[in-house]
Amino acid sequence: MFKRSQRGKAFAVIAAAGALSVTLAACGGSDDSSSDDAASDDTSEEAADDAGDDAGDDAGDDAAAEDTGAPVAVSLILKNQTNPFFVAMEAGAQEAASENGVDLTVGAAKEEGDEATQIDLIENAIAQGQAGILITPMSVNVNDAISRARDAGLYVISLDTPTDPPDIVDITFATDNCLAGEAIGEWTAGKLNGEKAIIAELVIFDDRVVSVDYCRANGFLMGMGIEVPTLDDMTSAADSGTYTTGAGGEYEISCLEATGANEEGGRKGMENCLAGNPDINVVYTINEPTAFGAAAALEAAGKTIGEDVLIVSVDGGLAGVEAVKAGQIQATSQQYPLLMAKLGVEAIKQIADGGAPPENTSANGEFFDTGVTLCTDDPQDTVTAAPQESAQYCIDNAWG
Repeated sequence: MFKRSQRGKAFAVIAAAGALSVTLAACGGSDDSSSDDAASDDTSEEAADDAGDDAGDDAGDDAAAEDTGAPVAVSLILKNQTNPFFVAMEAGAQEAASENGVDLTVGAAKEEGDEATQIDLIENAIAQGQAGILITPMSVNVNDAISRARDAGLYVISLDTPTDPPDIVDITFATDNCLAGEAIGEWTAGKLNGEKAIIAELVIFDDRVVSVDYCRANGFLMGMGIEVPTLDDMTSAADSGTYTTGAGGEYEISCLEATGANEEGGRKGMENCLAGNPDINVVYTINEPTAFGAAAALEAAGKTIGEDVLIVSVDGGLAGVEAVKAGQIQATSQQYPLLMAKLGVEAIKQIADGGAPPENTSANGEFFDTGVTLCTDDPQDTVTAAPQESAQYCIDNAWG
């Protein structure tokens, strides 16, 4: 999929809980199709009859639930259960399930790119007649299965990774990954202060389109003030030119490597980049495990991190923000996976109990924004996409 020879070689927050409580308690609307039907003729006798029938059906369903005493059943479907981000997400879901009497089933893909297992887990949730699904979708290849779940009456919430298109799910609880990327890009431009940027981009995939991947990577470039013609194409920015944030300066995108978003992939990807250009001085990484691998490769090549080269990332797990404090990562955007999962479980439980669904809170109106903070001990006045806090602050608020 990558088009260029070297770039294509392989290729805050607590307030969100209150916001969800407000949206769940608010008078709510239903889905778009229900709203359209109501608008067409909400005074017709047939509509009144239908509403009465629906109310009767709902009452019958509620009575049946009370008679059986069966708990609300929810599936949490992750990309994996080894990345600390998803481990934290599972912990948040388990905590909320315990507090709310929810029967939680947890499953995960075997590895990055394993859509088949996620699809099987969705089908299992449908077959079991569960109330809803929380999912970190692997890619657009799970869209059809999600649509089948919704058609079967399950309420589906995407966590962390917005679907493409967004309305494949009922709602997404996530960090604004574009803003997370922009924040570290703005920081990088400010830190460079006019110095030429020779950039390595370490992403997840080179064979599929995933919103968290392109949004963070291209958000980083846009934060630096580099033109990105097509948001969902990680090769659409020019290989070289000028960045305009802060003092501005020249840039060169030396490489773009697929890493699988893990430490070993980060190390190998960084080694490939250094083989092509040993003068790289800015490393963007999709997440902190990737950053750790990149740091190992850079140190093995004799680079002093923080002086010869800047590493920026996204996630904000405990190990990641401890690395910021230690100087191994210069800045990272912190997100809040426990909160995403906890609020997701609570939302499905309240909907199953007859409550209103949550509403989108993001600036673009496409998802429920669970917040982002830029973690650095070297704040830059060029950063406007997110609040800046110290590494210690982020450690005190970290997951993992």
